[in-house]
Amino acid sequence: MLHRAAILLLLCLGLPLCQAAGRTGAAVTAHPIATNAAMNAFERGGNAVDATVAAALALGVVDGFNSGIGGGCFMLIRKPNGSFVAIDGRETAPLKADRDMYLRDGKAKPELSRTGALAIGVPGALAAYDLAIRQHGNIDLAEHLGQAATVAEQGFALDDAYLSRLGQVVKKLRKFPGSASIFLNAEGNAWPSGHRLKQPDLARSYRSIARHSADWFYRGPFALKTEQWMSANGGLINRKDLASYKAKRREPVRTIYRGHEIVGFPPPSSGGVHVAQILNILEPFDLASMAPDSAEFVHLVTEAMRLAFADRAHWLGDADFAAVPKGLASKKYARRLAKKIDPTKAAPVDAHSTPSNAGTNLFGKHTTHFSTADTEGWWVTCTATVNTTFGSGVVIPGTGIVMNNEMDDFSAQPGAPNVFGLIGAEANAIAPGKRPLSSMSPTIVLRDGKPIFTVGAAGGPTIITQVVLAIIQVVDFGKSPTEALGRARFHHQWKPDRLLVEKTLGQAIIDALLAKGHTVEIVNTLGAAQSIGLGQDGKAFRGSPDPRGRGAFTVRHNE
Repeated sequence: MLHRAAILLLLCLGLPLCQAAGRTGAAVTAHPIATNAAMNAFERGGNAVDATVAAALALGVVDGFNSGIGGGCFMLIRKPNGSFVAIDGRETAPLKADRDMYLRDGKAKPELSRTGALAIGVPGALAAYDLAIRQHGNIDLAEHLGQAATVAEQGFALDDAYLSRLGQVVKKLRKFPGSASIFLNAEGNAWPSGHRLKQPDLARSYRSIARHSADWFYRGPFALKTEQWMSANGGLINRKDLASYKAKRREPVRTIYRGHEIVGFPPPSSGGVHVAQILNILEPFDLASMAPDSAEFVHLVTEAMRLAFADRAHWLGDADFAAVPKGLASKKYARRLAKKIDPTKAAPVDAHSTPSNAGTNLFGKHTTHFSTADTEGWWVTCTATVNTTFGSGVVIPGTGIVMNNEMDDFSAQPGAPNVFGLIGAEANAIAPGKRPLSSMSPTIVLRDGKPIFTVGAAGGPTIITQVVLAIIQVVDFGKSPTEALGRARFHHQWKPDRLLVEKTLGQAIIDALLAKGHTVEIVNTLGAAQSIGLGQDGKAFRGSPDPRGRGAFTVRHNE
């Protein structure tokens, strides 16, 4: 029997939809249960902001290895009046953190920033969801929490995708009793396929927040439990860290690409800056004249990626702490970088470049992506994360809340790579209260002032390149969201000097790229993107979960 979300997905991909008056809402997430949570929010009178928060809280239950209230998020909102709101719920370094906290004998010790107490940043997702609902939602946060708590109490069957991720981190989870008691069986092994995972502790935490507001988390019992656990396990976070956390409203990054406005997220996201930069570099080239999977096309886009990621390594960090030049996303700077590209071969990129007025024109001081939209004019795109699979591996005992390991996104030492192989410089060094650099790239594309497409992704630094490729497929090649996400992906992040390509690109193209001087590494899949767009009539919502995953896109007409 088809899952309800799957039936709705089939309907929205071509079969007639039921006719109903009133607002239409659309949602796409990485899991059918979360997509249904968004749809239920629309049914209860919510707008796209409500649907996004409902999906986020449900994902914290059914997709908790990727995201949850123990992590962070970036949320980009387009309001019916055409204005934008960017809500930064990125984690922060504890107030007792210092730039050398992961150095031992003068060298970075990677495991300290990836597993256990020292890896955890102060969570920001809940504060962001709370802010979004208070300022822009129609339904109380408590109601959304109650709906998600019911899912946690009733449980859900573990599928192969969940068990694949769980199987990768069994040894990590065994180190922490609070985690092992939930995600592993009595023998300390992963649950079997089909096991119904119930999370009563997480349900109680959700219901406690519903009764007492986010203060329960940031100033109440959760903060106390966290402080006590940190003190006993060599961590730094205390009640003051949690009480002082604030989600921030920021000004989005905007650029124009072939007549389309691209609206992205500003620092501490590197995504908005470098999605804009890569597209600006590529604008002088006639991509539409090339086959979308040709070696010529892949080479040009790869060279733009390399130039942008070299700049990322040097310039990007939390703009509240580091001088991040606005010129990185300027057209003038992009034209200068475009001249460095040789269409026939891979050119050397030895270091970052420097935009004009780099010292004065500055920005103001494993992951999941989901998007929602409605016919009132609300469009929301949100990326949330606990970083790597099950984050730090820690669940604060008795809470059911998986804690992030976002401290690994700082530069533990200049030139030392993080778990994704990314390197950073002084701009992304650790400092108390600072937010680590992120690749999360929630993006909205407009034509003639109206949103036509929203996209974001999961997958570490490949998030940026996934978003770029999706936008190119839609804008340059006129593809639908489903077609755009189905194309073979590729990724280059400057260091290490290797071009990752999905095997579906084909051996002939790979051989041609090798001949152009690229070092190519073939992978089965790259990342997971989600998108919502408008059909050719400019009215009906069209969308796509990543065809590489198990997500769902649905449209519902409300009475």
